[in-house]
Amino acid sequence: MSTTPEVLAFPNIKAIISANGTAEVIVAGNSRVVPEGSSLQELRDNALALVLTEAKTLQRAVRVSIEDPEGYGELIVHPDNRVESVSYDTKPTRRRAEAPTTTPETVAPAVIETVPTGTPTPAQAPVAVQPTVSQPANPRRATAVQVPATVTVDTAPVVAEAQAVAEVPATRRSLKDTSFLVSAPVLEPATQGWRGSLTRLGFRMDPSPEELAEREDIRTVSQHWPGPRTIAVVNRKGGANKTPTVVMLSAILARYSGAATVAWDNNESQGTLGWRTEKGAHDRSVLDLIDSSTDLLSPSTNAAEIAKFVHHQTADKFDVLRSDENEEGDHEVTAEEVDIAHQVLTRYYRLVVMDSGNTARAANWRRMIDHTNQLVVPVTAIEDRAEAARLTLQTLESRGGHDAELARNAVVIVSESTDAKRSMSGDALKRAKAEAQRIADGFEPFVRAVVRIPYDPALVNGPIRYEALQPDTQRAWLAAAAAVANGF
Repeated sequence: MSTTPEVLAFPNIKAIISANGTAEVIVAGNSRVVPEGSSLQELRDNALALVLTEAKTLQRAVRVSIEDPEGYGELIVHPDNRVESVSYDTKPTRRRAEAPTTTPETVAPAVIETVPTGTPTPAQAPVAVQPTVSQPANPRRATAVQVPATVTVDTAPVVAEAQAVAEVPATRRSLKDTSFLVSAPVLEPATQGWRGSLTRLGFRMDPSPEELAEREDIRTVSQHWPGPRTIAVVNRKGGANKTPTVVMLSAILARYSGAATVAWDNNESQGTLGWRTEKGAHDRSVLDLIDSSTDLLSPSTNAAEIAKFVHHQTADKFDVLRSDENEEGDHEVTAEEVDIAHQVLTRYYRLVVMDSGNTARAANWRRMIDHTNQLVVPVTAIEDRAEAARLTLQTLESRGGHDAELARNAVVIVSESTDAKRSMSGDALKRAKAEAQRIADGFEPFVRAVVRIPYDPALVNGPIRYEALQPDTQRAWLAAAAAVANGF
């Protein structure tokens, strides 16, 4: 039996972890700084270690109130390293509202009148049944129902059927119908939050709903699909986060699935994807790949030959096919050249993530849409970017067919504005979040999924790296990639 109720609440102990990466353990009003950790999880472990030291000093179990950015609760820590969880609640997060399930009103069972002795048996005479109908909870919604005074039921066929079943001899099951190797999947214990800390201390805890949701997103983006898949990232307005979206989706899908992934800058002339990613040991672009397409499509060509034309991202495990960066060149990629490049890339890669220019009427833009399996529309929380995204979707919808289906099945990714973040004003931050939510709500009825991304300075300038992002931003992009993968 647990001794939790007998544990004294003295001294008053609190373990508090702040969102800024600092933590403290307060014992009877005296604050003790928790050693720094490289992650929120490590801070939790360090805080529990201080509480355990206090329990050993007192030579008895102690209560500790815990609080961190994800939740709050109470633990019992024993000097022998045992930890009990008294309570733990996660902090509320904004979730998409779900329509409540309508439960039909329960109808009371019919009342069957017993037959007095001396009356005919059920096989000889009908039984009078008086049905009972429950009244609806809301009288205004009541519907008039005509109920007969008496319902007769002939039970003779039922009795005959029961006798026939009783006469069927019992048979053994076939061994083909069972297996000793079939078992339900085992739920792995928690690895995150206080639950993860308790698990590592020997107190097995089930994962929180948030951790289960993250595991499901990881499972979704880790899948392999039969045949190649092409993602197009589009918005007719510049500065809408198209290139960061291409990089993030490529990085997450390549990291988790292990599938060969390429990010292709399908700008009419010069795009920015090459500026935001690592450069290889050459200067080749999509035009060089098109010129060598005959050799690359030859059955005798080795798969490693594609490395001559793409730029590998060493940390994020995907390749980049750059647009033409020749300042003196004026070549614009044609629809036929898009077909050629796409044919080459889908021979060497399972996932193709395409960046795009700002002209929905351009030949290469329209041919890109023809090859697309999943449309992604990024937008920053600024009105003109949102309006450009809406017009992009409207243009595709008006074309009908495949284009309209892509628009209806699109994933919209709303990123918070960077301008408000630079001011570091509390009111500006609130306005930025409110505007992002307003724009997300506006798109939600018209597309398959909408995902919000918090502001992160690592996405503003310079080469983009997944590991450089803050944990909340990484989690948001994982959710975005899972939403995209669900459309394959």
